[in-house]
Amino acid sequence: MNIDKVNSSSFIQSYQKQMQVSKTEKMRPIQKEDELQISNQAKEMYGKNLQEVERQEKINALKAQIQSGEYQVNNQEVADKIFGYWFK
Repeated sequence: MNIDKVNSSSFIQSYQKQMQVSKTEKMRPIQKEDELQISNQAKEMYGKNLQEVERQEKINALKAQIQSGEYQVNNQEVADKIFGYWFK
């Protein structure tokens, strides 16, 4: 049986290359943590959505008061608001 020295050296070289790759992988710098940035436009949309939700909650509360008969209208406040809108 003959063993070819050229072939055996190629195996050693490929093994050495493989070891070099794994050493460089260990030396990589630690990656930064993920970061999330929200644009100003998205923040505005989120704020508008919150305002709409709050408004809808107020509307639902008023509807419930009207249906139960608990809602009372203050005539003086209504008159003041109308007067202020038209004459001030």
